[in-house]
Amino acid sequence: MTKVVCWNMGYNGDSWRKLVQMDADVALLQEPSKVPPDVADRVEIEPPDHWSDWDSYLPKPPVHKRPRIAKLSDRVKVKWFKPVPLLEPISKDQIAISDVHTVAVAQVSPLDGDSQPFIVVSMYAHWKGAHPITGRKDAQAGASAHRIISDLSVFVANPDKIPHRILAAGDLNIDCGVDCDWRFLDRNTPRSDASCRIVWDRMKALGFEYLGPRYPNGRRADPTPGHLPPETKNVPTQYGRAHQGSPEGARLQLDHVFASDGFHQTIETRALNGVEKEEWGPSDHARLWIEVGK
Repeated sequence: MTKVVCWNMGYNGDSWRKLVQMDADVALLQEPSKVPPDVADRVEIEPPDHWSDWDSYLPKPPVHKRPRIAKLSDRVKVKWFKPVPLLEPISKDQIAISDVHTVAVAQVSPLDGDSQPFIVVSMYAHWKGAHPITGRKDAQAGASAHRIISDLSVFVANPDKIPHRILAAGDLNIDCGVDCDWRFLDRNTPRSDASCRIVWDRMKALGFEYLGPRYPNGRRADPTPGHLPPETKNVPTQYGRAHQGSPEGARLQLDHVFASDGFHQTIETRALNGVEKEEWGPSDHARLWIEVGK
């Protein structure tokens, strides 16, 4: 069994210290800070030149919004795919992506002798502002989520002949089962175009199953948020320091797990989202615990 953690670390160095205490093999991370020196010998990340093809696209100094994948144990081997801009020709150890801040990809090979390699994807649907011609300042996560799906689709070839083994997880900034991202949930006129629900439809069309986590593999919000039905299986994974203020008030499930159809049957997920801050750690996002090969 391979143990995977998915976590938006909230740019907090203490999150790395919490992470290395979990006895996990691989971490799919969003909003990571630099690895603190005191835990650097327990974490392996991508090579230093991994993002070099994007240097000319990034602000100076670079903003560390990009997701990452970390190797945390000697029970697995990890091969990182180097991201290159879409117009670049790619080799088998690269992936062409449309936005440097949205996706990181690697191949994980368990060393137990029985398990097959699989692809892991750390997803981060960061906020994108509207085009200036609209005259609006609204930001949305859906645009980034759709870029992620398009970039991920290159790994889904010949699905009728080659069974895929892909695990994709991360912070999509979209609450599951609603027609708008969370910044629109409290408005009197939420969007009616279902642009966020289409994210789930596109993942399904690519052959991915949604793995939640879903209740009872995590705590439900109490009371049930008004934008969700009473029987919801959503488990909140973000509380927002500037809004709800504590895990007890969390009501949004923004962090999600998907896996290839068939492969998903070997995977179990749960959210570490109890009411105590100790369970959440230094970030305002809960960790997702994922077991592959159950």
